[in-house]
Amino acid sequence: MHLSELFRNGKFVITCEVTPPKGVDIGEFLNTVDMVKDHVDAVSIGDNQRAVMRAASLVICHLLKEKNIEPLMELTARDRNRIALQSDLLGAAIMGIENVLLVSGYPPSVGDHAQAKPVYDLDSVSLVAAAKALTQGHDITGHALDGIPSLCLGVAANPGLKPAEPHLERLKQKIAEGAQFIQTQAVYDPEVLEKFMESVSRLNVPVMVGHAMLRSASMASFMNSNLPGVSVPDKFIKELEGLPKHQIAETSLRISIDLLRRMKPLCQGVHFLVAGWEQYVPTIVEAVVGQKTRQASS
Repeated sequence: MHLSELFRNGKFVITCEVTPPKGVDIGEFLNTVDMVKDHVDAVSIGDNQRAVMRAASLVICHLLKEKNIEPLMELTARDRNRIALQSDLLGAAIMGIENVLLVSGYPPSVGDHAQAKPVYDLDSVSLVAAAKALTQGHDITGHALDGIPSLCLGVAANPGLKPAEPHLERLKQKIAEGAQFIQTQAVYDPEVLEKFMESVSRLNVPVMVGHAMLRSASMASFMNSNLPGVSVPDKFIKELEGLPKHQIAETSLRISIDLLRRMKPLCQGVHFLVAGWEQYVPTIVEAVVGQKTRQASS
C-alpha cells in the first residue's frame, strides 16, 4: 500500500531504516528486519547511504516484498544519470516496490570511495519531476510508456538548517513537482519541529520526523559538530555523560520515548534511524503509539 494512503486514512505512519549488507550475506540483515517488521509500516532501505557502497537497494527491497514486508526504497541522484534513474524506478514498480524516497545523496568524498565520480545528472527537484512523469505515462523527455507505474514519492528535509529559506524553497519545488510526503533528518527539539511544521503547513503534505537514538554523549556531540541542521540539546548530552555502559541504553530509550511523545501531535509519522539499536524500536512504538504491533492495527 502507498504510504500516502495510510496518511490519508489518518494513520501515524512508522518506518525504520535498516542498512543493507556490504556484501552478499543477508543473514544479519534479515535478522534485523525481523526485529522491526511487525512494528512499522515500511522498512526503509538506503541507496548506498552516506556514500558507502552496499548491496543495491532495489534488490534488497525486492527480497522484502517476497517476504510480504513493505519496503521504502531510497533512490539517490548521485550515482546514476537520468536514464538509469528512470529505469530503476520502472524496475521497482514492476517488482511491486511503490514507496520511494528521492534524494540527492551525500557526495562521494564523505564515503568509502572518495575518488568516485559523482553523477548528479538530475538534482532532487528534477528527480521528483522525472518520477512523477513516469506515473503520468511518459518519461522525462515525453516518450510514452507501455504501462504506467504506481509510485508514492517522498523527499527528505532538514528542519534545523539555517538559513531555512533556501531549503524551504527547494522543498516547495519538490512538492510542486509531485512529492507526496516529507521525511526529515533527526530532530531533538519539539520547538524546531513545530516551527518547521508551520512553515510547510500550506504544502498540505504529511511529515515524518526522523529520530536517531543517542548511543552515547560523544555520539551526540559528534552529530552537533558534523551534521548540519542536527542539534542535540545539552541536557540530553549531560544525561548520558559518565553513565556506565549498561545504563546508556536505558537512558537513551527514555529520552527517545519522552521526546517522540511530545512530537507525535505535531507530525504524521516517525522515521527511525537507529542502526545497531533496532531491537529498541518495538518498545518505543508501543510506548509512543500505544500498540504492540503494527499488524494489530492493520
